Amino acid sequence: MIWSNFFDRVTWREFSQVDSIFIVSVVSILALGIVMVSSASISISVNLHGHPYFFMGRQILYLVIGLIFGWVMVSLPTERLQKWGILLMGLSFLLLVMVLVPGIGKSVNGSRRWINLVVFNLQASEVAKVCMVVYVSGYLVRRADRVRKGWVGFFLPLCLCSIFLLFLLFEPDFGASVVLLGTVMALLFLGGAPLYQFLLLLVAAICMLGVVAVSESYRMKRLMNFIDPWADPFNEGYQLSQALIAYGRGEWFGLGLGNSIQKLSYLPEAHTDFVFSVWVEETGLIGGLFLIALFGIMVSRAFKIGHKAMDLSRPFSGYMCFGFSILILAQVIINIGVNTGFLPTKGLTLPLISYGGSSLIITLGSLFVIARVDIENRRAEAKMAAGQKAPITTTEKEDG
Repeated sequence: MIWSNFFDRVTWREFSQVDSIFIVSVVSILALGIVMVSSASISISVNLHGHPYFFMGRQILYLVIGLIFGWVMVSLPTERLQKWGILLMGLSFLLLVMVLVPGIGKSVNGSRRWINLVVFNLQASEVAKVCMVVYVSGYLVRRADRVRKGWVGFFLPLCLCSIFLLFLLFEPDFGASVVLLGTVMALLFLGGAPLYQFLLLLVAAICMLGVVAVSESYRMKRLMNFIDPWADPFNEGYQLSQALIAYGRGEWFGLGLGNSIQKLSYLPEAHTDFVFSVWVEETGLIGGLFLIALFGIMVSRAFKIGHKAMDLSRPFSGYMCFGFSILILAQVIINIGVNTGFLPTKGLTLPLISYGGSSLIITLGSLFVIARVDIENRRAEAKMAAGQKAPITTTEKEDG
């Protein structure tokens, strides 16, 4: 009864008709993620737990949980997500507050970002990012005219976003703050915000992030060492210099899967933030470009599904697809930029590849929502082909 009240069953036949290129790209990245976590974590797994495949086993467990969570999300109508937008924002805000409470929030390497759920540590910022996308997508439908014609409608979601950014900086999680702010700005631009408002906001955001970046000494050190990691290769520049050594070893075709040297306790966080460096060391430049291409294909197909939703007068679903795609794309760009020395060191994982329960589960949930949008698009097209008008959600009717 509860299932039928809140969920809409998706048949296996319907799911099998989801954009095949999108599904293949997601499955391929997931498979490579398991391979790379198992390879990159061997040394640290032996040192901490006495056997080489501890982290691989945990990652497979997270994958199973993520697939179960994803199937729940694909069975949830997007209309219900639209109605729950404010509730989800409240939940994510509560998590951001809880993570700062001693005894609840878990601190690692000086950052308090996680809540211990026994099976895995929930990173509050991961939940906040996707909930913000859901809320802003609904806001762009409800207040479309205000966003496009006035300053108030444009700045209201940014004010809410700034509160979230404040709590993220308390953790501190500067990387997640940049991704969240960038995603909200991109959605507002896609929602029709005037270009001059967007450019003014962009300048203000850059100035604000610049002030935040220089306000802490450790951030300034990261900025300086990112510019020249070889100036202090055994201290502040150690992580980036070891990552660059991995690229040098990989050359064009790599050392072969499992043959990385840098993962043998030379490169810190080899199975999390710097897994891309190990991947390139083992598969070379060709392997690195192949993985980037897979992400590009996945994101482009997600955008295509979003465009189809917009064409079918389903703007909320379209904005969600755009938002989730931008979230993933931003994290990929920042993670690879950090790994290659183009950006200052930030604690952002590579989606679907890096070890970690929160990132994998939440990202899978958002990808399954995109699959749900594709399923609803096909249902709408089938009804239109049968001579019926494509369904419009109740909220979309009100906002006309």
